[in-house]
Amino acid sequence: MFTGIIAEQGQVLSVDKDGDASATLRLRAPGTTEGLALGGSIAVNGVCLTATEIEGKEFSVDVMGETLVRSTIGELAPGDAVNLERCVPAGGRLDGHVVQGHVDGVGVLLEREPLGNWDRLRFGVPANLARYIAEKGSIAIDGVSLTVTAVSPAEERDPWFEVGLIPTTLAETGLGTKGTGSRVNLEVDVLAKYTERLLAFRTAAPAAVEGGAQ
Repeated sequence: MFTGIIAEQGQVLSVDKDGDASATLRLRAPGTTEGLALGGSIAVNGVCLTATEIEGKEFSVDVMGETLVRSTIGELAPGDAVNLERCVPAGGRLDGHVVQGHVDGVGVLLEREPLGNWDRLRFGVPANLARYIAEKGSIAIDGVSLTVTAVSPAEERDPWFEVGLIPTTLAETGLGTKGTGSRVNLEVDVLAKYTERLLAFRTAAPAAVEGGAQ
């Protein structure tokens, strides 16, 4: 589990792809590799990946096809900066919110407005994810835990949401340099997804019971 508090920006050194089936990424991250063991979990731009090789201040991760399809990881190239977070230890502080590192989809930066020492960002969101995003709720964007400040109306055909970035977030994460049109990984609040799933079973339960009685 992660909290969405970015510890370091690492640099992509190489990307070795096997078509759309899989890929291996090599990254340089002096802080992240300290104390990292083989098999350790790392969120790379919000995607939970496993360290498969560690050498000094560099580490490698394997990426399967499902991840390449559902996230922007497959778009990375050597020289790109990425947000990194180690998994939170048991008993550690939950400074952000519960982040699984399971990306739900990709959003697009539609607007960016500087407002003094902070920025307002508006992101377009896939229609199937919009229902999970609520004003004042939590969302992870490229692994960064943020509070939603505004959302589009429920009937909006092209849904969007907004967040505000404080100076620390602007300076210490990749969101500080994103331009309009940039694609980002989105992970909605897991509690919203579980709630919807539980309600779906609650609605279906009476019909299931009646069918069994027959």
